[in-house]
Amino acid sequence: MRCVLLALVLWPPAFAWAEDQPPLPVQTRDIDPWEPVNRKIYWFNDTLDRWLLTPVAKGYKFVMPDMAEQGVSNFIANIYEFNSFYNSLLQGEFVGAAHASGRFIVNSTLGLLGFIDVASSMGITPFRADFGQTLAVWGAPSGPFVMLPVFGPRNVRSAVGYFTDTYTSIPYFLNDQRWAWGFWTVEVIDYRARLLDVEDMVTGDRYIFLRDAYLQRRAAYDARGEVEDSFSDFEQDTEDWEEF
Repeated sequence: MRCVLLALVLWPPAFAWAEDQPPLPVQTRDIDPWEPVNRKIYWFNDTLDRWLLTPVAKGYKFVMPDMAEQGVSNFIANIYEFNSFYNSLLQGEFVGAAHASGRFIVNSTLGLLGFIDVASSMGITPFRADFGQTLAVWGAPSGPFVMLPVFGPRNVRSAVGYFTDTYTSIPYFLNDQRWAWGFWTVEVIDYRARLLDVEDMVTGDRYIFLRDAYLQRRAAYDARGEVEDSFSDFEQDTEDWEEF
């Protein structure tokens, strides 16, 4: 399913259709040459969010006690420590790999499968890394901005990284589609629920706001800049949701 969605976004005929649209400003052509197509996909994502994801997220937040909701978020983050571990190794960040593996071991055992973040209280801080960042470290260009159906904003490099991370994650390796898709569904609902309170941050043209915010923070994340939270496309623990 994720392969199909990514292929649809990157399929050349879609960009041929975009060429029939009015010319874009020079700066926009540089960072978002596929804006006409991206806006169509954004409209689809926004409609899906308003009519499906937001109501479900509100219901989830209503029935889940705060402690249980935090436990689910911790569990999801713990699953993705594996991705941070191997991407840290690929980047030559061996201290980061040690942090990721240490957090996974501690939280999976003492933290009851990760529902309790024991590692942070022990001083083992998170070290987030995804394959999009790994590609950046290896010198791959970021490519233009692209809006993925359902999965939201990316650049071409981070889209490839997301695709790779998905199929090198623990849920996929378990070879149980029901468990994997159940996990990913809960992940999306939990992530959306945690971001219900930040929607007022979006002002003006929502598409441009989301695009510019994503590109700025993704660039800082890929360069390991000093940002308050990581903006990994695979690590769902930032303050900004990718599918407003």
